Amino acid sequence: MSACVPTRAADPNRTERTHPPHSPPPTGPRRFRIAGADVSASIAVFLIALPLSLGIALATGAPLQAGLVAAAVGGLVAGRLGGSPLQVSGPAAGLTVVTADLIQRYGWRTTCAITILAGVAQLGLGCLRVARGALAVSPAIVHGMLAGIGVTIAVAQLHIVLGGTPQSSVPDNLRALPAQLAHMRPAAVSVSVLTLALLLLWPRLPGRAGRLLRKVPAALVAVAGATAAAALAGLRLPKVDLPSWSNHALAGLPEGPVLGLVAAVLTTTLVCSVQSLLGAVAVDKLVAGRPGLSARVGRSHLDRELLGQGAANIVSGSLGGLPIAGVAVRSSANVHAGAVSRNSTMLHGVLVVIAALLMVPILELIPLASLAALVMAVGIQMVSLNHIRTVTRHREVWVYAVTTLGVVFLGVLEGVALGIAMAVGVALHRLTRTRITHEVREGAHHVHVRGQLTFLAVPRLSRALHLVPHGTDTVVELDGSFMDHAAYETLQDWQKTHTAQGGTVEITGRHPGTRISEPRASGDCRCRPWTPWRNHQCDGPQSVPPAEKNPDGSDRPMPDPTGTGGASGHELARGISAFQRNTAPLVRSELARLAREGQRPSQLFLTCADSRLVTSMITSSGPGDLFVVRNVGNLVPRPGEESGDDSVAAAIEYAVDVLRVRSITVCGHSGCGAMQALLNSEPGGAQTPLKRWLRHGLPSLERMADDSLPWGRLAGRSPDDAVEQLCLTNVVQQLEHLRAHDSVARALGEGALELHGMYFHVGEAEAYLLTETETGGVFDRVRESDLTA
Repeated sequence: MSACVPTRAADPNRTERTHPPHSPPPTGPRRFRIAGADVSASIAVFLIALPLSLGIALATGAPLQAGLVAAAVGGLVAGRLGGSPLQVSGPAAGLTVVTADLIQRYGWRTTCAITILAGVAQLGLGCLRVARGALAVSPAIVHGMLAGIGVTIAVAQLHIVLGGTPQSSVPDNLRALPAQLAHMRPAAVSVSVLTLALLLLWPRLPGRAGRLLRKVPAALVAVAGATAAAALAGLRLPKVDLPSWSNHALAGLPEGPVLGLVAAVLTTTLVCSVQSLLGAVAVDKLVAGRPGLSARVGRSHLDRELLGQGAANIVSGSLGGLPIAGVAVRSSANVHAGAVSRNSTMLHGVLVVIAALLMVPILELIPLASLAALVMAVGIQMVSLNHIRTVTRHREVWVYAVTTLGVVFLGVLEGVALGIAMAVGVALHRLTRTRITHEVREGAHHVHVRGQLTFLAVPRLSRALHLVPHGTDTVVELDGSFMDHAAYETLQDWQKTHTAQGGTVEITGRHPGTRISEPRASGDCRCRPWTPWRNHQCDGPQSVPPAEKNPDGSDRPMPDPTGTGGASGHELARGISAFQRNTAPLVRSELARLAREGQRPSQLFLTCADSRLVTSMITSSGPGDLFVVRNVGNLVPRPGEESGDDSVAAAIEYAVDVLRVRSITVCGHSGCGAMQALLNSEPGGAQTPLKRWLRHGLPSLERMADDSLPWGRLAGRSPDDAVEQLCLTNVVQQLEHLRAHDSVARALGEGALELHGMYFHVGEAEAYLLTETETGGVFDRVRESDLTA
């Protein structure tokens, strides 16, 4: 694993510490401490994990110790190495069907070997940094897969609840169900019903006493209550049987057809990885909902999480444990119980080890029917009505249904493959659903295209265009976001022919009046929206008079020797004129609304004054979206150090307390002149305004020179040079300064504000978001999967 993580190397360009630190260094080594919140959270998670681990092992047909091994390894190994500090890993219900099928086909020892190979595959995927790519799978497929697994679990465990034995597949279990109902065992049914009743009623206990009792996990209460009732009533039922650990079966060499083993490894890797990554994203959302915890814990590092899960599966398989993945129930319990670090996850693993060694006589009192009822309830909960409503709202219910039915009747891998095929079919169907209409309004022919214009729609487009008579005025309205080359050529060829025959053509976009394409007039300039900041000069015979040519023959305007702003003034006037002519008509209504209602920005965006940073462009924002503060070096003076310059502090206070922004972003950038000046600064000398301002960046310089802190990373790589390193470090340091402001600290405490770090690489035109601060600052690329996840 160490080969996958970039290590810190000596950098000859790195500057030495030249300024005294703001606080004295620690006097001695740090003492290892476990927060009280982590201890209490680990106990709560342990009480949930213990019965669930035994129940999942029972449902798969594996040795019951295998569930305890997987729970312990998931807590200790995945908890220590994973990238999601508060996610709890262990045997998951989503892996039950896969594992049961492997055990039936290949036996337990080969299943352990498959678990090891799946862990190795996860390590490879983590090294390749493809974790976020796995989140690009349609949520409808993922939810459908989990729902299918839940149905399979529930149907199989129903037989044990009734006192029988489950069959190997859902169709067989459904066919055997009538006979099982006719010969059900009352003792097993009564214990199962009591377990389900306690599971359902315990979280709904009313009153103050109920609030206190609800702190005990419902799963523990249900199993413990059913066990006690069975013992008091003297019911003779099959119970948990934990053989001696000396007889525990470990992994063996895989035996079976090669293609079958490869498919088994791929299936296990897919289910483990997707469930763990989705769980990490869900934990991030839970953490964000706890005021003050988000800044302390940070977002999950998904590639590291994949590496941690891979290592855990290798260890679990080697020790004869079940496959491991992130578990939503235990993770949410960990967050809600108040955990603040990964120590709670690891401590829960220690408690599982202690229980497996010292609590065997107690565990062997648990009836199997109670565990089966618990796992059946978990399977039913995996069919989420909320997920069904969501996929229905997004018109992907067919993808969900096909995936679910495929998993239930064919298997996990086959069901997911069917779901992917259905998702592709739905996407193609949407792409080809293009409506093209022709009508005459006010003497002009209107051809309206609704939907995406691809080669599949070219025949219908041609038919509609040929309905337009020669020499008429025509408007083609494109109400879509995509046009491929075939459709473009068809439209352009018809436009040229129609205009050559005396007609006129106006092609508009999604909004009326937004011109997409029109005949180019000779000698005219069609400037693109962002040409002014490219120092654009229109090319044409009349763009620059010959007398104003530069000596080198270029068309760039010559400097105005009079200082009255000749050339630059003309450029400014041209830009204003272009805005009034092209842009103002499009934004006038929106600006009028903002003028009436006042500004209501959602973000305070604090960035550098560098001319290459166009905030609206790199954030795709418009009028009223961002409250922007720019200064040299994107610095945030700490409270009490402004020395007469309160402009940044005033902007922060106004944005947080008056405008009620929901997030603040500190954005640095590559090639920052302020950071270069900090690196080259010498103590003493004349205190110019620039030097006095840059003193607010000295803590960033000291942070970078601190050998006890690791260097930041940019998309997994080390910075190219000291300037880039200081630019990254400065973003992290300014976020700390930001938290020291009273208004920001108060809003963070109330959970009404989020802080974000951002880095924009000018040369690559690439934006990076700060995802981790514990390791000196990790900036990752912003991908579409981040948004869909």
